[in-house]
Amino acid sequence: MITLLGVGHVFDIGRSIRSEILARHPKVVALELDPIRYHALRSRTPRAHGISPLALFAQFQIRIARQYGVEVGDEMIAAALAAEEIGSEIALIDQDSRAILRRVWQDMSLRERVRLLVSAIGGLFTRKERVEAELQRFYRDEPAFLQEFARELPTAKRILIDERDAAMGRSIRQLAESKGDVVAVVGEGHVDGLVQQLAGAPVQVVHLETLRSTVPGPNASASVSVQL
Repeated sequence: MITLLGVGHVFDIGRSIRSEILARHPKVVALELDPIRYHALRSRTPRAHGISPLALFAQFQIRIARQYGVEVGDEMIAAALAAEEIGSEIALIDQDSRAILRRVWQDMSLRERVRLLVSAIGGLFTRKERVEAELQRFYRDEPAFLQEFARELPTAKRILIDERDAAMGRSIRQLAESKGDVVAVVGEGHVDGLVQQLAGAPVQVVHLETLRSTVPGPNASASVSVQL
């Protein structure tokens, strides 16, 4: 069985993630991370500051996550700790994030770069309430939300979502075929694409909306925001 947990990197869902993994006791916990990002999260290595659009987006994530009382990536740390707790293998299924982001910027048209820069600057002034409103819009009509993203930033949509869906889908399928039950912790925006990539395999989905509304049981009450 493959279970997809749809997450967001700025939300307080660590206890729900832990609860799902402990309840399912998979052979493998697959994380939407590459080795560099994984080790940076586990060591809490500070992110580099800068004025590029991608650095501005990173600062936006940090600021919003703190409004929710967490640090960016706490949900991934929660998943890794839960995997270690029950002896599950941890698999890192994402590509090199630095190479991907460089490629996105290099392949973008001038118009896309301007749009990305404007969006990144606007993100510096976005508050939690706006994030919640956009999330509700995503929940109401995910295909329309992603189509709008594709119209505005087609290169980013193709490289950041479509191509990564295909690569992560292959990795998850291979893990399930060779290891057994897999819980994959991936961004909510990848869930529908991964379901398509995993067609023919038994797949269960727990969406971000459910994870945020679930009250974990007493066994999931331990803090997951520890510095490692």
